Amino acid sequence: MRYELYYWGSIQGRGEFVRLSLEETGAPYVDVARTDGGEERMLALLDDNTLTCPPFAPPFLKAGNRVIGQTADILLFLGERHGLAPKSDAGRLWTHQLQLTLADLVVEAHDTHHPIASSLYYEDQRREAKLRAADFIANRLPKFLRYFERVLASNPSGPAHLVGARLTYADLSLFQVVAGLRYAFPKATGRAAKQCPNVMALCARVAARPRIAAYIASERRLPFNQQDIFRHYAELDR
Repeated sequence: MRYELYYWGSIQGRGEFVRLSLEETGAPYVDVARTDGGEERMLALLDDNTLTCPPFAPPFLKAGNRVIGQTADILLFLGERHGLAPKSDAGRLWTHQLQLTLADLVVEAHDTHHPIASSLYYEDQRREAKLRAADFIANRLPKFLRYFERVLASNPSGPAHLVGARLTYADLSLFQVVAGLRYAFPKATGRAAKQCPNVMALCARVAARPRIAAYIASERRLPFNQQDIFRHYAELDR
């Protein structure tokens, strides 16, 4: 099956979590919004009243006749199909739970630069952003990373992976979140990283995986930028 991934073509965003899983497994896919007329097709699907289960927003994945929305649900689907999730119900639920926790972290990281409304420019909420970012880097960022450090340390199969003894989509997603945090908050993330050696070692292993390394080096992997979820404003990184 050739998957169709629908997400904005100019940013990594939430679609990048899906791209990483597709790239790691070698599953054939087309990044629709990066093709001619692709963004228009994506918007048309969002407004398609004939869909039984319409997605709310990108990213969504078309797999045959299925249209699956929400990053965590897409990864749940791909993980079971392509060996990026445990076979047991308990293992799949645990992996899904970790992905949802990472999604919470992504939202909090985004809200450091848009604490009032996404419809406003950063410059319209700069004072509030400084307050939100100060709390994020002092409390929330280290709390989340310490949590994943604890998960790795308590894994019965060892700290090489979050779940079991094999790579899951949660490992790929943790790598992506840490990469984003390093871009947005290099100083704060550097401090927090010192307390989380297992997290940092996992991210290094993910980056070195052959298909992921090839993807990172390719033009398919867009750079982080100031229109994305993770944005770097020097005044917020204390």
